[in-house]
Amino acid sequence: MIFRLALASLLARFVTVLMTVIAIAFSVALFLGVEKVRTGAKASFADTISGTDLIVGARSGSVQLLLYSVFRIGNATNNITWESYQDIIARPEVDWAVPISLGDSHRQFRVMGTTSDFFTHYKYRQGQGLALQGGALMDDLYDAVIGADVAAALGYKVDSPIVVAHGIASFTEHDDQPFRVSGILEKTGTPVDRTVIVSLAAIEAIHVDWKSGAKSGVVTPVEVIREMDLTPNAITAAMVGVKSPLQTFKLQRAINEYREEPLLAILPGVALQELWSIVGIAETALLAVSVMVVVTALIGLMAAQFASLNERRREMAILRAMGARPWVVFALLLLESVVIAFVGAVLGIALLYAGLIIAQPWIDAAYGLWLPIHAPGLQEGLVIGGVMLASAIVSAVPAVRAYRLSLADGMNVRI
Repeated sequence: MIFRLALASLLARFVTVLMTVIAIAFSVALFLGVEKVRTGAKASFADTISGTDLIVGARSGSVQLLLYSVFRIGNATNNITWESYQDIIARPEVDWAVPISLGDSHRQFRVMGTTSDFFTHYKYRQGQGLALQGGALMDDLYDAVIGADVAAALGYKVDSPIVVAHGIASFTEHDDQPFRVSGILEKTGTPVDRTVIVSLAAIEAIHVDWKSGAKSGVVTPVEVIREMDLTPNAITAAMVGVKSPLQTFKLQRAINEYREEPLLAILPGVALQELWSIVGIAETALLAVSVMVVVTALIGLMAAQFASLNERRREMAILRAMGARPWVVFALLLLESVVIAFVGAVLGIALLYAGLIIAQPWIDAAYGLWLPIHAPGLQEGLVIGGVMLASAIVSAVPAVRAYRLSLADGMNVRI
């Protein structure tokens, strides 16, 4: 009986109830949407590099090594000699290795020297590989493959010329040896999008006439440089894959105890979690914002109930006059609020999934942020239950007031 009475009362105030339902729906959709973005951002951050067992660099800190080798932030304290790199990759535990050379830039974007193996072994988002949106990989000494953000920001296309600058934020350019864009990578949502990738040999080639970080004054013709042995003397870091996961810690210990020079080998996943603990304050802020959105909608629900009390005092009095006990009035208002919250929460979840289906490809292409779509599960059920419980709690205040309204007060006519 109370349920039928609550439905009839809600239908009688259809417009007001509908607006309240819509407010709750949008707040729940925003709450779950922010939660999806928060967890998606954390997962994307953790999946910046996938399938790499170890990152090797000069001995420093694990976060610092991760920052400059993966995120292209900061600089290495030292380099790894080519002989040490050869010793490491010759170990029986090593399945593959990709050398990385950093230090130069192009219009504020980092330039990375590496080998073609980088495009084979660099994985992100749990094993997804790099793909070209146009052009081809490096084939000539002066070919460059650029990330999607580099191409978008600078308006580059395949065959566009690129001049690499010496160092970071440097005004000295290697303009005597310009590069050509041979390929543009698909958007990945990783630091690769903001990287200009050239060969290790190319890094050596543009520094042939440089000594101790400055031009020597000698200009070697490009034809001569092409014939030179461009094997590097040192690299910045290396990505390493092992043949068996059981050998990872053995190889890590061997590298960390390498006697020829001080080296550091880190587990990318562990270092990423350590880094996220530093920058993850934004995660807490997003969670706080999403919670406040729902709280605001629930406060709006309570305000709507309060606003309707004066209009419904005669209705409450008639119910009392017909024999309804005070607790029936209390339960009626609570039930109305719970029904509004339930319908609003379900509608909010439906809006969220409709939005995800529409926006997921665009968000992935534009920002490289992958928001997975799963069937509604425990999280959504807990949100519905939580919103219903919270609505019952906030509606208890106007319900108590209605409970205390006297029959005489409700029947009294005010002029």
